[in-house]
This record gives sequence, structure tokens and C-alpha cells, in this order.
Amino acid sequence: MTYLITGATGDVGSRVIRQLLERGIRPRVLSRSEEKARSLFGNCIDVFAGDLSDPASIRVAMRGADAVFLVNVGPEIPSRDASAAAIAKEEGIRKIIKLSSFDVEQGLAIGAWHEKGEAAIRAAGVEFTFVRPSGFMTNLLAWAHSIKTEGIVRSSTANGRRSFIHSEDIASISVAALLSDKYLGEVLPITGTQLHTWGKITEILAHAIGKPLTYQVISDEEARERYSRISDSTKETEAHVALWHAIREGRLATTTNCIEHILGRKPISLQQWATENRHSFCN
Repeated sequence: MTYLITGATGDVGSRVIRQLLERGIRPRVLSRSEEKARSLFGNCIDVFAGDLSDPASIRVAMRGADAVFLVNVGPEIPSRDASAAAIAKEEGIRKIIKLSSFDVEQGLAIGAWHEKGEAAIRAAGVEFTFVRPSGFMTNLLAWAHSIKTEGIVRSSTANGRRSFIHSEDIASISVAALLSDKYLGEVLPITGTQLHTWGKITEILAHAIGKPLTYQVISDEEARERYSRISDSTKETEAHVALWHAIREGRLATTTNCIEHILGRKPISLQQWATENRHSFCN
């Protein structure tokens, strides 16, 4: 089997590659920067220069491959998933493992983009597995600046709860789906074991860094204004505001036992992630 990994230099994609390499598998990667890919993995991979917005480069990378780990982000998810799926069908790809989102089940903006992407893959007629993780623990790194400079965590989620998942668990589930046909045609909703309020997350981070932190509830309007400072996409800003609103309403307070069922162990805890990443929150 020949495996093509997209999103190869990202947090999840890079972990998928490392897990494949640990199993003695040499993967292909599609990357905008061969230099960056080589800096991470040396000559242990086959690099194809390209981008999921460029169908020609996708086709070259897919030719002769058997399975694809597909990572798309942003409002272009539906169109890019559709393009990749159509090319995969033409090139004889056996299966696509798509990194989707737990939020598909709520029809939220980000989840809705992934839902359309999933539909495009189904329509293309390529075998698939959809990996649907809940909140990424790595997204909490967005608080690093305010924690280091002010000791404050701000959120419009109020007392809403969500389960967060470690990128290593996402990668492990994705690799399990890549290496086995057992999960073909399945949706794998993966979460941690615990539901946390943002106030509790603040306590966990404070304990990890040994510094008192304050949790401050803000309005949707302030959350929108703050996020717009780091995003040049109105669609992405509104998608995140809608997500935080849904969490505040309790619509995403759900956990699954999917990781335990597939991997035979409990998910990595938020406490462990906080300890691993404490340096990111300290001056």
C-alpha cells in the first residue's frame, strides 16, 4: 500500500507521518514547501510539491497511491474535498480517510463545511472513513498571549462544556483507518472522556504552569471583534462565533468511547496536554 498524506506539516498530519514511519512505512506527502517537509522528516518520505487548491498537483501526487489522508480547512472545504475526491476516483485511489469534524452532527458552520465535503466524497464513489474529532486541544494555544501578558482567559462560551482531544489521539485513529479496511464506510466520532467548562480548562492550565489565572466571560460581540483581529475571513469569524454560541447553549456537551474501542486505551487527558505544553503559556 502507498499512502499519501496531506496536511503533512500540520499538527495532526505530521503525527500521522511519524506513526507510519514508526511502522516502517514510507509515505508520500503533498506539501506547499518541500523544504519544510524535509526539515521535519528528512529523506524518509516522498515529497510532492503542491496544494489542495491545485488539482494538477493533487493528480500527480495521487497517481499510483492506494490511500489518502485528506486534510482541508476553512470555507473552501466543500470545493477542495470535491476536487480531491473526483481526482481520487479517476486515479484509482482505494480509500480516502478524511479529517472531518464532530460539529457535523450539529450542522454548525465549520461542521456544515465538512458535511458538504463528506457528501462530495460519498458522491464520488470512493471508499472512505470520516474521522470526526471534537475540540482540538491545540486550539487552546490561542490563549498563550493573554495568559502570558495578562493572566486572563477570555471566552463567550460562559459555562458551556465541551470535550477536547489530543492531536496524537486524532492521528492514532487516522492511522488505524489508513492501515485497515475495518472502518471503511464508517464515521468515527472521537472525543476525550471528560466535558470541561472553559473555567475548568483555565484551572487546569493554571495548575500546569503554576500561576493563577482568571477566566473572563465576554459577549459574542467582543469575541467576534477579537477573533477578527487574527482572521481575514468573515466567514471563518462568524463560524467560530456560532460554535462558541452552540457550546454556551450546551449543544456540544457529548462524549464517545470511540478511542477506547479502537485503540484499547483511554484518550490522552487535557491535564497531560497542559503539562506537555506549559512552556507555551510561560514567559
